[in-house]
Amino acid sequence: MKPGGIALVAGLGNPGARYAPTRHNAGFWFIERLRREWDFDLARQSRFQAETGAARVAGHALRVIKPDTFMNLSGGALAPFASFYRIAPPEILVVHDEVDLPPGAARLKRGGGHGGHNGLRDIIARLGSADFARLRIGVGHPGAAREVSSYVLHPPGADDLAQIENAIERALGVFGEVAAGEFDAAANKLHTAEGASHGRRAPGMN
Repeated sequence: MKPGGIALVAGLGNPGARYAPTRHNAGFWFIERLRREWDFDLARQSRFQAETGAARVAGHALRVIKPDTFMNLSGGALAPFASFYRIAPPEILVVHDEVDLPPGAARLKRGGGHGGHNGLRDIIARLGSADFARLRIGVGHPGAAREVSSYVLHPPGADDLAQIENAIERALGVFGEVAAGEFDAAANKLHTAEGASHGRRAPGMN
């Protein structure tokens, strides 16, 4: 990902108190932890239909966005924002919930499809590119595809929530390297830490 690194990090979720504790808002949870860790403000900008901010992470300047458009229309906020600030897709990191990973897993990935995730689907369509990085926060799977929509719109149980929060903390631990463009090193460190937290060897990068 060098030399430019990340210029924009987007956390996905649904706005409002009703959705705040639900699994689908894991991307928002990450942004809030990032905000506290690196001490920056977020403010709503109606022209971008989002909460936005600017941060300096490990000496690297980047912009932050939480779309207010609801998950399925995430690209409607992200694409105009990226265009306005002339940020190319490879300079974007999208943080989202991932039902194909268990609670406690956090994986970094570059490019790829949407995997059935409607937020990613809309971003790809509106950016006209899938060439952006992703931080996938595992929230687990209900066991049947027909139950996924309901599942992600409900809060996790206490044990799963603790695991998800642990995964977010581990991801924060390598975020300085991600922002600076040391993507592979950060991914290896994150995935190794996940393996250690489960008492087993970490899986390879996706």
